[in-house]
Amino acid sequence: MSLEALRRKINSVDKNIVDLLNKRADITSKIGSLKRKAGKSVYSPEREREVLRRAIAQNKGPLTSEAIEAVYREIMSCSLSLEKPLKVAYLGPEASFSHQAALKRFGLQVEYLACNSISDVFSEVEKENAEYGVVPIENSVEGVISHTLDMFVDSNLKICSQVVLDVSHNLLANCPRFKIKRVYSNPNVFGQCRIWLRENLPSAERIEVASTTRAAQIASKEKGSACIAALLAAKVYKLKILDCDIQDSAHNITRFLVIGQAEVPKTSRDKTSLMFSIKDKVGALHEMLLPFKKYKINLTKIESRPSKKKAWDYYFFVDLEGHKDSPKVKKAILELENKCKFLKILGSYPIGDNE
Repeated sequence: MSLEALRRKINSVDKNIVDLLNKRADITSKIGSLKRKAGKSVYSPEREREVLRRAIAQNKGPLTSEAIEAVYREIMSCSLSLEKPLKVAYLGPEASFSHQAALKRFGLQVEYLACNSISDVFSEVEKENAEYGVVPIENSVEGVISHTLDMFVDSNLKICSQVVLDVSHNLLANCPRFKIKRVYSNPNVFGQCRIWLRENLPSAERIEVASTTRAAQIASKEKGSACIAALLAAKVYKLKILDCDIQDSAHNITRFLVIGQAEVPKTSRDKTSLMFSIKDKVGALHEMLLPFKKYKINLTKIESRPSKKKAWDYYFFVDLEGHKDSPKVKKAILELENKCKFLKILGSYPIGDNE
């Protein structure tokens, strides 16, 4: 078949794609109208996961599953913007890892609000200046992000979803490596690149800033300065990529939480996060965990944080498998509540396929 004939075939396929996309958009608008009348949230992580799974299962190639997911992510982003104009707050500035996590979850078609701190992300969602917020919660190398945990103590926002992001750290600068005198980055990032920095830039001063993109902003203007940031930051702030993937661990993963006002319905695979404080007595924590053992509920994480209200008083944060409305989890939480001083359910939300 000739080149022109093949191009005519593509033109015909493209017309069908556009027609079908608009047909889908029309149905989406009707769904949005029904949701608004029922007072429901436009963002449904459980439905999103179902759509992605079905699309990937129906894929017979030659496109990869990752390509299909990327296309559908933008289709669903358009759908969200049609159902209701949506604003998502994230720990900025632009090109930060939180920004990338937000893009991965919500796509390009929603409005984004860059915030200077994790506290500001919570505040913007609480004040309803944004429908959702995206904040980091833990890194596979450096562990939990304590500031995010602390924010849940006084906030009534719920965890709606999570995003798992493979994190790649890169050395960016506008000068050769041997001329670098200072390296800017987030303190957690320095921890994730400790060995590489010791071996390759032992004499360079390490300067901690609030985010990797703030580091990129500074490095783009200062002579003899570099930053450790994402590749997207190199493009946004016009920096040269000197070295890629300089993180010490090949499997460097950061988990982010999507926070909002609404609770998420039960799906086939859920996780519940909760926090509690215990009475000051011997064996108190062991006693708190017994209900989960009794109902055979798997705990995937437990972290402690000082309450900041009383010396030697702690909050415990727990992730468990299952939805808060499932019978076993509900019974375990009720028994736990009767044993502890304080308990708050932070949210039940779908477990991603890549966990």
